[in-house]
Amino acid sequence: MSNLTPTSNSPPVPSTATAPEDRVPLLQKFAYSLGACHDVWGHWLYPNLVNTVFIIYLGVSPVLVGLAGMLIRFFDAISDPIFGRLSDNTRTRFGRRRPFILVGGILAGLGMPMLFFVGKGWSDHNYFWFMIVSSAVFIPVMSSFNMAYQSLGAEMTPDYNERTNLYSFRFAFQKIPEFMIYGAPWFTTLVVWVGVTHSNLFERIASLLTTRSAWHSAATDQQPNVVIGAQVCFGVLGLIMVATAVLSFVLLRERYYDKVVERNQAKISVKEALVETFKCRPFRLLLLMVISFAAGQSMVGGLAYYTTIYHVCAGDLARGNGWWSIMGVTNSVMAVAGLYLCGAISKKVGKRHTIVGALFFSVVMYAATWWLFNPNLPWLTPIVWGLVGGAGASGIWMLFSSMQADVMDFDELATGKRREGAFGACSSWLIKGGLALGTGGTNMLLPLTGFDARLGGTQSEHTVTMIRLLLMVVPVVGLLLAIAFIARYPLTHDKMIEIRGQLEKRRGKV
Repeated sequence: MSNLTPTSNSPPVPSTATAPEDRVPLLQKFAYSLGACHDVWGHWLYPNLVNTVFIIYLGVSPVLVGLAGMLIRFFDAISDPIFGRLSDNTRTRFGRRRPFILVGGILAGLGMPMLFFVGKGWSDHNYFWFMIVSSAVFIPVMSSFNMAYQSLGAEMTPDYNERTNLYSFRFAFQKIPEFMIYGAPWFTTLVVWVGVTHSNLFERIASLLTTRSAWHSAATDQQPNVVIGAQVCFGVLGLIMVATAVLSFVLLRERYYDKVVERNQAKISVKEALVETFKCRPFRLLLLMVISFAAGQSMVGGLAYYTTIYHVCAGDLARGNGWWSIMGVTNSVMAVAGLYLCGAISKKVGKRHTIVGALFFSVVMYAATWWLFNPNLPWLTPIVWGLVGGAGASGIWMLFSSMQADVMDFDELATGKRREGAFGACSSWLIKGGLALGTGGTNMLLPLTGFDARLGGTQSEHTVTMIRLLLMVVPVVGLLLAIAFIARYPLTHDKMIEIRGQLEKRRGKV
């Protein structure tokens, strides 16, 4: 497969301009983008909030929390290939992706609050096993949604540049739910959660709807119930996920289903879902790039949070969470700008060159955090984080998704099959493995810095320095590896136009 090249008698090369029939209507882009709520909250928010809930508030060993974060990825390794294959092989009057989006999306939303159904005073090992068991229930449900959702994105247009437009829209929309990664820790430390119990919970929730002062951060000498705050946060977000799953099911359409899949395609075997996809060289290089990037990026989330709390804000949790929320705002604003810029550049120089440029930009910005995450200039922190965590990272993720859709065409030309679910499963659980390695690695490295949650804001200068050093060095290593891999990626713009021409000659347009 890796030696596949267009034949000498290739059909006429299609125009580089996007044909009207290849454009994804705005309503379809919006409907697809709604799935970002599940992607962000179901995958990213929990690993970020466990630091606030389990380590800082409940005092659980960072090593155990990090180990749990790594071990629960085994459930992804099992469930993603299963649901990827099921999604590829499903045949219904609603298509092969939309039924999973509906059922999996609703169940995932209803299951969100379960992840924090814990009490204070448990042993560290009880918290550890709760994280494992609750994730064992939740992750397969998320996989049933996510495999279909990721696969559908690669099917919505056959056009090289329109794929980038679609994912630019989707990742720009994603900045809305992504804000909760930064807002959730702040929400759990509001003054309204001071003295809250399950018996007066509804009264406190009502005060959030009627009293402005309930939204103030708790004072440094107050102790909000962070666990109940997290339960309420995830309950509200879960209801939103239920609504977006229904809307996505109603509004989305599957372009390839009738002509390519339902009529002509045989079922995808287990071997194809788990093994054959790795034989695709462009896919392997793309995966190695994003895994290197994701591992460093996921470590950064925890390290940037701890640096903000213990260095920029000198251990003041409420103040630090306030700045963390502001960092979420600048992240979202600058990410939209980064998506637009990367999308425009990729149309001029191609996706590969653009993603290399974004990776180099991120290297420079992460190195600069040593000087620019400054307690004397705290307002610089959200600006820097907006540039690196927003503009840089969002462009890289968007281009990766668009390039992965190109890989599906490359594979179809070689195999005659549309195997988005198989490729999505492989990429999903390997990326999650990289994210787990990074997130878990952060918590497992913390004790080596001398960090002790019982010390609160009085961490030693050595500890804070080591956390800052890791924030600067770890992501740079991952980014440099990512550059080395993606520089060899072969699917250029001209190559993809030739591949599309051959596909349309063989099976017609979609």
